[in-house]
Amino acid sequence: QVQLVESGGGLVQAGGSLRLSCAASEHTFINYGLGWFRQAPGKEREFVAGINWSGATTYYADSVKGRFTISRDNPKKTVFLQMNSLKPEDTAVYYCAVEYLPYGSTISLNKSNYGYWGQGTQVTVSS
Repeated sequence: QVQLVESGGGLVQAGGSLRLSCAASEHTFINYGLGWFRQAPGKEREFVAGINWSGATTYYADSVKGRFTISRDNPKKTVFLQMNSLKPEDTAVYYCAVEYLPYGSTISLNKSNYGYWGQGTQVTVSS
């Protein structure tokens, strides 16, 4: 069973940057696509960004496109989310997740297709 641990959240002013990390416990992590999701109070958990198993394909929600960058370091079993030009509406708990099926060529936006989740890290952007 894959365990995921997120880190890097915190409080930042609007326009600032944060880099989230998600470390996996199992080396089989490298065979699976990964996603970052977020959940604000009173809202549904939503897709933010995803990357396929090889790192060749990425996809972003329209709300973060051009500001966030997802990447992965397979030897280190870690996925990153670089967040720039942060806005107050980016405030949420951010979760990383691993897809159910390995070797996918596309990115799944549906959280039901992700089988393992981290505990989340809080990101707060002040105006």
